[in-house]
Amino acid sequence: MPPNTTATTGDKPGKSGRKKGRKARLLVLVLVLAVIGGIAFGAYWSISTVRASFPQTKGSLTLQGLSGPVDVKRDGYGIPQIYASTDEDLFMAQGYVQAQDRFYEMDVRRHMTSGRLSEMFGKSQIDNDEFLRTLGWDRVAEEEYETELSDSTKKYLQAYAKGVNAYLAGKGAEEISLEYAALGFTNDYEPAQWTPVDSVSWLKAMAWDLRGNMQDEIDRALLTSRLGPQQIAELYPQYPYDRNQAIVQDGQYDELSEAFEQSGGSGDSDASSSDGSTDGSGTSGDSGESSSDGSTDGSGTSTGEEGSALQSQLSGLYDALDDLPTAVGVNGNGIGSNSWVVAGKHTISGKPLLANDPHLSASLPSVWYQMGLHCRTVSAKCQYDVAGYTFAGLPGVIIGHNKDIAWGMTNSGVDVTDLYLEKLSGDGYEYDNKVKPFTTREETIEVAGGTSKKIVVRQTEDGMPLLSDRDDELVQVGKKATVTSAPDRGDGYAVALKWTALEPGTTMDAVFAMDRAADWDDFRAAAEKFDVPSQNLVYADTKNHIGYQLPGKIPTRAKGLDGSVPAPGWKSSARWTGYIDFDELPYEYDPERGYIVTANQAVIDPDEYPYTLTTDWGYGTRSQRITDLIKQKIKGGGKISTDDMRQMQMDNTSEIANELVPTLLKINLDDPNVREAQELLQGWDRTQDADSAAAAYFNAVWRNILKLAFGNKLPKELRVEGQCLWVDPVNSTGPVDETGKVRECGRRDAAQAQPDGGDRWFEVVRNLMEKPDSDWWTTPKSASGRLGADHDMNKLFERAMIDARWELTAKLGKDIDTWSWGRLHRLFLKNQTLGTSGPGFLQYILNRGPWKLGGGEAAVNATGWNAAGGYEVVWVPSMRMVVNLDDLDKSKWINLTGASGHAFSAHYTDQTGKWADGELLDWSFSAEAVDRSTGDTLVLKP
Repeated sequence: MPPNTTATTGDKPGKSGRKKGRKARLLVLVLVLAVIGGIAFGAYWSISTVRASFPQTKGSLTLQGLSGPVDVKRDGYGIPQIYASTDEDLFMAQGYVQAQDRFYEMDVRRHMTSGRLSEMFGKSQIDNDEFLRTLGWDRVAEEEYETELSDSTKKYLQAYAKGVNAYLAGKGAEEISLEYAALGFTNDYEPAQWTPVDSVSWLKAMAWDLRGNMQDEIDRALLTSRLGPQQIAELYPQYPYDRNQAIVQDGQYDELSEAFEQSGGSGDSDASSSDGSTDGSGTSGDSGESSSDGSTDGSGTSTGEEGSALQSQLSGLYDALDDLPTAVGVNGNGIGSNSWVVAGKHTISGKPLLANDPHLSASLPSVWYQMGLHCRTVSAKCQYDVAGYTFAGLPGVIIGHNKDIAWGMTNSGVDVTDLYLEKLSGDGYEYDNKVKPFTTREETIEVAGGTSKKIVVRQTEDGMPLLSDRDDELVQVGKKATVTSAPDRGDGYAVALKWTALEPGTTMDAVFAMDRAADWDDFRAAAEKFDVPSQNLVYADTKNHIGYQLPGKIPTRAKGLDGSVPAPGWKSSARWTGYIDFDELPYEYDPERGYIVTANQAVIDPDEYPYTLTTDWGYGTRSQRITDLIKQKIKGGGKISTDDMRQMQMDNTSEIANELVPTLLKINLDDPNVREAQELLQGWDRTQDADSAAAAYFNAVWRNILKLAFGNKLPKELRVEGQCLWVDPVNSTGPVDETGKVRECGRRDAAQAQPDGGDRWFEVVRNLMEKPDSDWWTTPKSASGRLGADHDMNKLFERAMIDARWELTAKLGKDIDTWSWGRLHRLFLKNQTLGTSGPGFLQYILNRGPWKLGGGEAAVNATGWNAAGGYEVVWVPSMRMVVNLDDLDKSKWINLTGASGHAFSAHYTDQTGKWADGELLDWSFSAEAVDRSTGDTLVLKP
């Protein structure tokens, strides 16, 4: 099965028949293992079998291909620091060492990126492989390797692959990782040689999970089946620029800004609407014009039966996306991060401090791998002295520091994907009133224990794959749709994807360039090569400079189009018009305020910038809280320490509680049991510590407010799978008569359903609290006769407080003295494949947890949970680091799990307890500090 990295608790409802068994993970394997169970399996998995895959970490080994000896020094947590005399030896050793610790993870990843999961896990993965083959990540990666990457990057990738293959040489699968021993019961699979393209492909998977607003684009279109434009506008409010500061406030984009001002703030002809704003329904400018061309009705959505066809297409597309394995995030949802830098004038040391904690899906092992890569002497033949976090399977360091600079990353959220509705005609598609042929290729999917399957992938002339070809239901819907205000129906409609990562790029070059960078100019030159995924890059150096750069290949669109809803593919005017030049992308260098904060908020105020980067920023709750914490600390000349940065990372404050609690405390409650729960909020400091009963009750109230006001009124495609309601079939948000209702059951995974309770919903509720008689503040009585509300915010809040009290009574007991947020908000770490769907005893062996966590949705300590689905932790700060540019050996770091991917290794989850408690480990960098912290040394000899 694919790497399911979402941390979950409890059982989820089964998928409906429409899933065609797509989530029947490892069905054959599970059935076989269940039969042979503890007897054969337990006997086979002897202690020697388990230990066979443990890495050698002491003594010496001979590696064919090295030009000189390499030292691998591991500290007490098994974190390696590698010392070599040439670049090629350094990266070859990196490949060897990562394979020692994480090869099974690497192997699963490359099967995912190439659409070959069925080769490992059988027929249950055919549908996923079909979709991944359609995207063609490995094909793009191969072209990238052959045509775009520098000779030096290719040389490093080849050296890395050589190191991985040196580790594999002569080993049976069971000697590589325990999971292969399990697969051996049903599959004669043997790992293949590692290739440079395997490494490059992983960058495409990372980009997919960090792809921007594609989910919002789908959701907005799906909402039109039950909601009108004004209602959708209320669910996608404008970014609060007046309250939550954008990243760039003193940016150096003077020439562009001056030209923008001279043009009257209208931007150039390639830009979207100049202020980046929308009409509330997710569209900008005049996107509703010219309905005769079949585009929109003014709300940015397709009209009539065309709209119905589009909704059906997108619903099916979402099903396919929902089932895809995740690389680093929750299928593109909830991806966030914190990274900020404080200049030396505000720190105790007088040099900058830089913090970073990317928020990604919880996985076991962690998606990150900590290591140091050191040339014994930095020179032309050996250029690297860098340490930090990378991905197993990828050479170099992605986030970290070298001897001169440090950098962190957060997802920028810029819009680099668009969906196009393509009009089919025979064997082609319509484009500007002409029929163009598709480009096609045949793919063969090999299936472990089964028959191979051939598929045909179709692409438009400009390289957009038809995602809808991968779902039979979508094809039939497209063929049968009768469409008005658009080209004649013909053979129907299809959904195609335009995405920057489907074009060859140079991100791998950027990784190595960043690792070598010595100053701001070097850093920006490296950032220019970092085309996908677009990330917020935060910078600091030992010479007391700080900075920020937005990199990436970011498209421009014709005026009136902003990428917020699917576009008509039959019009050339709807295609992208180009890309923003790197020199025109926002950045800051040494801003006067002395700090820069990035936490997925808006990059720049649209009144100061001519291009629309996206209409779907995060709403800035975390970033503003971090900014406020910094301001509080430096007020009156205060100085910030490394530990202050750590404490900021662990801030648990609930900003939505600050908005709601004063109102909740004013509500009169008749039931003494509910009043008892209400009293928990009296005097609560709004922090979500794991042992807080008040946090548990407030979050339950928040969840129930969202369910009553919004969740029960959303279309089934957005609601939690298995949640069935009797609903009115058209645009009503209020109660309706019993007659005419239809029963609809939710279709979305609990970790991704709406309303998810993130800071978009903070903004929705904040705005609607100013309209206490809004239609949204309406809910009928419950089946048990609990209070209803009719355009009455306080009545709905009262009902939510009642429901929350009895929900927690059922979950935690009647005695509120036993309640705590951590009992609800638990983290389970699951092995990425067999730990999610194997038999119970196998999951017990491979998985770990639970940990009771503090923090919460849109808190700085962002232990995310989805309010529609429950309280379980679905994403986490996947690592935390604080770099001290005054003394790099005083920097701190920690990983979510441990260095090892071997289930019985001492380093499997040896960092998790400290991570959960908010602790950081010492981070040795200098040769002297590394020697002091070294526990084991392995010498690799030529």
